Amino acid sequence: MEIVYVGVGEYATTQGETGFMKTLALGSCVAVIVLDPDHRCLGLLHVALPDSTINQKRALERPGMFADTGIAKLLESLEAHGYEGGQLTVKLAGGASIMDPNHTFDIGNRNVLAIRKCLWKHKLGSIAEDVGGNISRSVSIDLGGRTVVVSSPGRGEWVL
Repeated sequence: MEIVYVGVGEYATTQGETGFMKTLALGSCVAVIVLDPDHRCLGLLHVALPDSTINQKRALERPGMFADTGIAKLLESLEAHGYEGGQLTVKLAGGASIMDPNHTFDIGNRNVLAIRKCLWKHKLGSIAEDVGGNISRSVSIDLGGRTVVVSSPGRGEWVL
């Protein structure tokens, strides 16, 4: 069975009935999971930073690195699989405060807020979230059942 791994600052979309998509080690990063139920398409984005204006050259090279450019590219990629607007199921995981106990940089929270803002701009919102806190997470999506499983070392796994 095929497994598609999505790394930091990457995104992937697929259409099909079997296989898995995974992203690992979400600390302050956020996984954006988008499902188009009408076309059986699935997209996964691993966002590292909230805003591409801090490094526009990097945003051109790796648009998935940033919330604003990553969401746009993920939706474009879904369009290549037949998405034409309409109902999407969106879920979010990650956005923790890792190694930042005083919330000095608060990148995790800033990522979550930027992603929500970008989703709202596209008239989208998440139906489920497991964000914040201080734990690292990984996400696995079963394409067959469209099940999103979140896991964390020492805490086990749970369905989102």
